Amino acid sequence: MKRTPELVEEETLDPVDWASLKELGHRMMDDMFDYLQSSRQRPAWKKPTKFALNSMQHPLPQFPQDAAEVYEHFFTQILPYNTENGHPRFWSWVQGGGTPIGMLADMLASGMNTNVSIGDHMPMYVEKQVIEWSKEMMGFPQQAGGILVSGASLANITALVVARNHFNKSIRKKGLQTVNAQMMMYGSAETHNCVIKGVEVIGIGSDNFRKIPVDDQYRIRIDLLKQMICEDREAGHLPFCIVGNAGTVNTGSIDPLEALAAIAKEEQMWFHIDGAFGAIPKILPEFEDRLKGIELADSLSFDFHKWLYVNYEVACVLIRDTNIHREAFATAVNYLVPHERGLSGGPDPFSNYGMELSRGFKALKVWMSIKEHGIQRYQYMIRKNLRQAQYLAGLIQTEPSLELLAEVPLNIICYRFNPGGLEEEELNIINKEILMRLQEQGIAAPSYTLLNGKYAIRAAITNHRSRMDDFDILVEETLRIGKELMT
Repeated sequence: MKRTPELVEEETLDPVDWASLKELGHRMMDDMFDYLQSSRQRPAWKKPTKFALNSMQHPLPQFPQDAAEVYEHFFTQILPYNTENGHPRFWSWVQGGGTPIGMLADMLASGMNTNVSIGDHMPMYVEKQVIEWSKEMMGFPQQAGGILVSGASLANITALVVARNHFNKSIRKKGLQTVNAQMMMYGSAETHNCVIKGVEVIGIGSDNFRKIPVDDQYRIRIDLLKQMICEDREAGHLPFCIVGNAGTVNTGSIDPLEALAAIAKEEQMWFHIDGAFGAIPKILPEFEDRLKGIELADSLSFDFHKWLYVNYEVACVLIRDTNIHREAFATAVNYLVPHERGLSGGPDPFSNYGMELSRGFKALKVWMSIKEHGIQRYQYMIRKNLRQAQYLAGLIQTEPSLELLAEVPLNIICYRFNPGGLEEEELNIINKEILMRLQEQGIAAPSYTLLNGKYAIRAAITNHRSRMDDFDILVEETLRIGKELMT
C-alpha cells in the first residue's frame, strides 16, 4: 500500500494517467461481454467461497489502491458469485436477465452522472418519452402521467400515496388524524407483500387491508369483495382503494380486472393494479381480453426489469389523472422554483411526482433497449416464454412422479416431485431438498412457494436466453434427485 501524496488545492479524483484507466476500462468491458456471452457455460448458481466472503471483512481503506487491483478483486471474488439471473436456467422469483445494450446504457448514464429530477436537460425528456411509450403499451390515455422508480415496491407505494391523498386533501399537512373514518383497502389473499408493506408505510395499517379469499384459480372472489366493502361501510369505515393483480407472484393468476374496475367505479373507490410482470403481455393482441381492465385503472405499476428484460433496476407507475398525481407530491420551496429560461427551465420537475429528489438516469436503458429491439421483438420473446411455460407444464403432466400444483395462466409453473405413498410433510421436506440440490449443483435456479400448504418448486420464466431443452434438463434432474432421495 502506498501512502497518499501530499494533497494540493487543485487535486481531483480523476486519474493522473487517463491512458491506463482507459485500458482498464476496455478490459472491463471485454470481460463483461465475455461474461454475458458465456452464461450457458457457467453453473446456474455458485455459492460464494469462504475466501470471497472473507475478502469483504477488511477494515476501511485509508490509502489509495491501484484501480487494476481493485478491479481484480471484483473479477475474482465478486463476479463469479453473482446471483446469475442472466443464466438460461435461472427462473427464481421473477427476475429478468438483462441485455448487453442495457449494460452499456447504464455505463453511459453513469458517465453522464445526471440527476433526472429537475432542469432543462435531455435526460428529463428521455424519461418523458419512456412514460409516453409506457402509456401507449398499457392503453392509458394521453393525459395520464407517470414516473420511473426502482421497482414495483416503490411504484405501488407511490400509487397508494396518490390514492390515499386523493381521499383526504388535508392529509399532507394535518396527517391521518384528520380522517374521520378508518380508511380501508382491499385485495386478494394472493396480493404481493410489497403492497402490504406499502399499506403500512402510508399509515393505513396492514390490519386494514382486507385480504379477500381466492377461487380455485387463485383469483379474487368478487362476491366476497362486495360483501366486505358493504360490511365495512356499515361499520362506519371508509373503503377507498381496491388492488387488482395482473399476474400474482405465486401462480401468475390474473384477477377479473374489468369487474374490479366496475366495482371501484360504483363504490367511488380508487382502482390500482399491481402488474409487476403480468401486465407486460398487454402488448400482445391475443391478451387483450384476459388483461382487459388495465386501461381502466386509476393507477398501474409494472417493472421493466422483469418481463421486458431490462437491466436492474427500473419500474414504472402510471397515474390516470396527472393533476391528482402532482397534488400528492408537489412542494413549493424557493430552491426548486422553475425559471422561464436557463438550467432551471424545462419540464415540470419529476420531484413533483414522487418521493425522490435525487434520481438516476434509469430511463436511458429503457429508451435504448426499446429502440434497439422494437416492440415486435419483445412480443416474440414474451410469446416464447409463454410457449416455454406450457411446454414445461406438459412435461410435468406426462411424468407420473411429478405433479403440477396450479394452472398456468401466464409464465409461472408450480410443481413438485410426488412418487406417491408419502405424507404431505414428507413431500414438503423432499421437494425443498430437491430445490436446494438443483441450485447447489448448478443445474437450474427455480424458486419456491407454498400453495395450500404444499411446497412447490416454482419456475418463473422471464428469461430471454432459455431454450426448450433447458426445461427438459429441469425435469430430468428433478426426477433424478427425487429418486436419489427415495433410495
